[in-house]
Amino acid sequence: MSNAELFAILIGSGSSKESAVDLMKRVLQSVDNNLLKLHKIPLEYLIKFNGIGKAKAVKLKAALELSKRVDQHQKDKSPVLNYSKLVYEQIRHELSLLDHEEFWVLYLNQSSKLLEKFRLSQGGITQTVVDIRLALKRAFEVGATALILVHNHPSGNLKPSEHYKELTRKFKKAASYVDLKVLDHLIVSEKGYFSFADEEII
Repeated sequence: MSNAELFAILIGSGSSKESAVDLMKRVLQSVDNNLLKLHKIPLEYLIKFNGIGKAKAVKLKAALELSKRVDQHQKDKSPVLNYSKLVYEQIRHELSLLDHEEFWVLYLNQSSKLLEKFRLSQGGITQTVVDIRLALKRAFEVGATALILVHNHPSGNLKPSEHYKELTRKFKKAASYVDLKVLDHLIVSEKGYFSFADEEII
């Protein structure tokens, strides 16, 4: 079954002028058939479609949230994060759709298995304050041997700023003093990701 057909079952009916399937096709087309975009849009956007009231809009949002949680649950079983794409898949649900910046640290053991995802800070639209000492303290608490830094860009721009380049250097230097490795720093958005390690700037 198509996404439109599955959503049609969920909302039950369309309007007097179109079926539930046709209605959902129109809704999906408005977000380029991208379920992440559909998840991100507010209820006010959905109820503008003739045939979708608040109750149906809430059902759609709830279904998308449950899907996100199931997907995340599958990824939370101590994955090995030895490639940037795997890191992105592990963290994108938390960060790619936010309208503000957050900075997270992924703690790994010696086998590169994920021990914990830790939100270090959250801030405004363009930047967030990061406390390196708190990040290292948490590393000892969970028994990590390596870190991967991740932050999001709500604007969608994946180019690293000089601020975050310098912050990455400071993180790497501070971690080295206590025998911890900073393996990568990812910038994520709904458009994709940028890896400092892949670009050899870490």
